[in-house]
Amino acid sequence: MIVTFEQTYLQELYDQGVANDKQHRFQPQIVKKYIHIIDLMMELDNVLFLAQYGGLHYEHLHGDKEGLSSVRVNNQYRIEFREITQDEKMIAEIVSITELSNHYK
Repeated sequence: MIVTFEQTYLQELYDQGVANDKQHRFQPQIVKKYIHIIDLMMELDNVLFLAQYGGLHYEHLHGDKEGLSSVRVNNQYRIEFREITQDEKMIAEIVSITELSNHYK
């Protein structure tokens, strides 16, 4: 699938391993796992295949985050993303990473 990034710091974390702004600093092991999960998402044809990886805890979010899905980076952080289909086909989905959030904040 194609992965796009809604926010600049998410692209920087993936490309450089660090964000240029001081607001988005993460521990090296969090960034490493984030990059690994994004690589995995790029290899898969469809987001539904994320369910095969139980440790990711792929889920659709509810409440104020309705319309977003997430996978876990670890017990504290998750990647939230929007699933978008093109031409009403589930073949190649565009996943837009919206946030690397602290799950408990």
